[in-house]
Amino acid sequence: MNEQAYDINSNGLIHLLRRKRSILLITSLLAFISSVIFSLLIEDKYESSVILFPSTTTSISRALLNDENYREKDFLEFGEEEEAEQLIQLLSSDAIRVHIIEKFDLMNHYEINPEAEYRQTKLYEEYTTNINFYRTKFMSVKIEVMDTDKEYAANIANEISVKVEEVRSNILKKVAQQGFEIVQQEYNSLVAEINRMEDTLNQIRAKGVQDYETQVEVLSNQYGAALVKGNNAAAKAIGAKLDTISKYGGKYLSLVQQMEYEREKLSDLRKVYAEARVNAESTIDQTFIVNRAYASEKASYPLRWLIVVASTIATFLFTIIVLILFDPKD
Repeated sequence: MNEQAYDINSNGLIHLLRRKRSILLITSLLAFISSVIFSLLIEDKYESSVILFPSTTTSISRALLNDENYREKDFLEFGEEEEAEQLIQLLSSDAIRVHIIEKFDLMNHYEINPEAEYRQTKLYEEYTTNINFYRTKFMSVKIEVMDTDKEYAANIANEISVKVEEVRSNILKKVAQQGFEIVQQEYNSLVAEINRMEDTLNQIRAKGVQDYETQVEVLSNQYGAALVKGNNAAAKAIGAKLDTISKYGGKYLSLVQQMEYEREKLSDLRKVYAEARVNAESTIDQTFIVNRAYASEKASYPLRWLIVVASTIATFLFTIIVLILFDPKD
């Protein structure tokens, strides 16, 4: 830098500000007036919010009906990071967005031309600009709605908190119903199979087979005794019974053992059936609402004083920089 270069130091800068104070004053004043006018042209927006916590459990039966040792989570316990993120995903879903847009007629409310080429894009942009969801440091979820109508903002926030509970419950109910139908089909099939075996056993019992092992032992003793006594008629009758038992005894024992096994399966399946039925037919709240939204008394946007201060200071600093760069050197 040559000796004629402008020396930017405290004395030089102060000297420059003194010489150019009129320019600085005029530009700062213009910036102040312009920012005031601009801020007054911005439409007020009111903020309403709902704070809610997700639940830790999605299974009613596991939360309430299982033994204490096998109970996964307390259904009264608040959810943590994973549950909060899942809740935010549901809040951002199409099901909730479409419901809110239709119920509150946001296309007209946001003054979007329904014949415009990119009307849906503009509508979704307005929606995401004015409606947001956050996870707080306490693992709760905040539904925040901004709107030019304070009542609209509060109503939308409250409606979202109600709708997300409905959407989550419907998803869980659909899965639970499908699971119950599978278990119910298996349960009914097993009951029918046991009934079929029971009918077969009754038919065998009708032929005189009641207790295979005991009957064989008793009848064998009686048959031997009849032969010893020379009672051929009795021996023949007993022999006929032994032939019948011998013919159906194997099937009888097989069915008895199979029924015992199937009844054990049915006992285990009955518990699963009861749990699946509870999940399919009952509901519990999946979210805990801490604070509901109310109509704000004061606009949250824009912060006019901040716009005015920031614009004035920025203009003042920018003017100084321009003067330093373009001020003619002595």
